[in-house]
Amino acid sequence: MILFPAIDLKDGKCVRLRLGDMATATVYNDDPAAQAKAFEDQGFEWLHVVDLNGAFAGESVNGAAVDAILKATKNPVQLGGGIRTLAHIESWLERGLARVILGTVAVRDPDLVKQACKAFPGKVAVGIDAKGGKVAVEGWAEASSLGVVELAKKFEGAGVAAIIYTDIDRDGVLAGINWASTIGLAEAVSIPVIASGGLASMADIVRMTLPDAQRLEGAISGRALYDGRIDPAEALALLKKASVR
Repeated sequence: MILFPAIDLKDGKCVRLRLGDMATATVYNDDPAAQAKAFEDQGFEWLHVVDLNGAFAGESVNGAAVDAILKATKNPVQLGGGIRTLAHIESWLERGLARVILGTVAVRDPDLVKQACKAFPGKVAVGIDAKGGKVAVEGWAEASSLGVVELAKKFEGAGVAAIIYTDIDRDGVLAGINWASTIGLAEAVSIPVIASGGLASMADIVRMTLPDAQRLEGAISGRALYDGRIDPAEALALLKKASVR
């Protein structure tokens, strides 16, 4: 079970949003690379990064900040936001990413995702962001008619490394993870699922250690870490203990 600390990038800074609204950005660190190193020093073994500007623009915008993060940490990094073509994917992987996260393109062009999985085995994750049970795209600005499980099942057997599932209604507001829908998704597909959106406190970390949550690959934490609601050492120790049961 992996706890992924999150760095969301807006205008080169490390921020958190409320419910995916760019106008609600709270800046937590002007130096994303320093934040990445701090997470590594705290014992985290992965890093989740999102180019928020890129998600809206449809192309990478915070590339310089991501490059700085890659230089600052030895931890594997997964990146989403504005990655829409095979050329984008190849470029980012060559620059040192462990895996890319494809969101909007997974809805618009699922065949491209499958091509990417074949070309870059183990390096491609799919981001499924949902509002009211329906998948949202274009930086959450548009709703689609697709259901979460419906979209996820399109990629069964394609070689997708993981599905990052975000409940937009809980993102950035410390409402707690939507365990029912997240675990339901994990039970519906064989692809590993990472929970995102709403992780609020040590109670959510404890919830991650229960047997039904063990089918998840992990969860992403942003605001709760930055606000000190989660103690990194305690959280990582709890998850490590649960994983060796």
